[in-house]
Amino acid sequence: MKTRVLATRENLPGRGLARLSEAADVVAWPGTGKPGPLDLVALAPGVSGVLALGNDPVDGALMDAAGPSLRVIALASMGFDNVDRAAAAERGIVVTHTPGVLAETTADLTFALILTARRRLGAAGASLAEGSWELFRMHDYLGLDIHGATLGLIGYGQIGRAVARRAHGFGMRVLHHDPYAPDGDLSASVGLTTLLAESDIVSLHVPLTEETRHLISARELATMKPTATLVSTSRGGVVDEDALLHAVREGRLHSAGLDVFEREPMGTELSPLVAEEHVVTLPHIGSATEATRAAMIDLAVDNILDVLTERPARTPLPGSPAVPSTPAGTAAAPS
Repeated sequence: MKTRVLATRENLPGRGLARLSEAADVVAWPGTGKPGPLDLVALAPGVSGVLALGNDPVDGALMDAAGPSLRVIALASMGFDNVDRAAAAERGIVVTHTPGVLAETTADLTFALILTARRRLGAAGASLAEGSWELFRMHDYLGLDIHGATLGLIGYGQIGRAVARRAHGFGMRVLHHDPYAPDGDLSASVGLTTLLAESDIVSLHVPLTEETRHLISARELATMKPTATLVSTSRGGVVDEDALLHAVREGRLHSAGLDVFEREPMGTELSPLVAEEHVVTLPHIGSATEATRAAMIDLAVDNILDVLTERPARTPLPGSPAVPSTPAGTAAAPS
C-alpha cells in the first residue's frame, strides 16, 4: 500500500503532482477557492506528507488529525507564516519551503511595481482606456525618476540581492537593512532609520514573523521622504495597511506598489488601497510565471519524496530539521 500524501489543491502547475502520485496515494482538496482549516483536517488522517500552497492553513489540528504518520510538510512558497512551526517542531515534523527557484521571478515583479508606481503608469493607462486622452499637457501624469534614485532593501536574501542587481542597471544607489547581511559589491548595509530616511524607494523582502509584523507602520512611514515609494512583495502583514492608506491620502508618501495584503484573497471586499490612484495593487503574483510555479511544486515534491525515503529534505525552513526527529510511525508528544 502506498504512502498517503495530502495536497491542499488538486490543480497545480507542471508535472510535480503527477510525479508525486507515482510514488504515493495523493488525496487533494477538490475545492476551487482557499481551503479552510476544517476542510484539510477532514482529509488528513493517516497522511505522511502535506503539500501546501503558501496561504493554505497548516495548523496543529491538521497535524493531530494526520497522526503519528505525518513526517513532512512541504510548502510551495518562500514564506511560511501559514504553518504552525511550533506545533510541527513539537511533533518532530520536517517543514520545508521553496527558496531560490522564485527569487529572480519575484525580483522582476518587484521592479515592475517600482516602475509602475513611481512613473504612475497605472493611472496613465487607465485614462487612455477611459478615453480621457484629448490633449497633450506637460503636467499630466508626472512621475518620479528611477534612474539615479536610492533604493532601500529591507531584507537582503536571495530576492533582495536579485533586486539589487536590477537596480544597478538603472544606475541606482542601493542600501539594505538585514542583520545577517554585511556590505557587498551591490549594496551598503545601514540601520533601518537611515535606510528609511535616505531611500527614494523602499522595497520589503522579509518573511512575516512576530518580529516583522507591521514592521512598516505610522512611525516608519513618517521617517520616509514624502517623495518616496514603498513596495512590498513579501507578506501583507509586514505593512500596517491603515497607516499606509493615511500616508498616501495625506500626501506624506508619493506612492506604493503592493503584491501582498493582510487579507488574502480579497474577493469582492476590496482593501481601500486598491482604489487609490497612487497605489499599484496586484493579487500576490510575485512568482507567477509558468516555469517558476512549476519549479516550486517540483521542489516541494522533491522535499516530500526525500523525507519519505529516509533522506534529508533539500530546503528545510530555518530552524527546522532536515529529517524527522522521531522514527517513522511515531510522533513527539506535543508539549
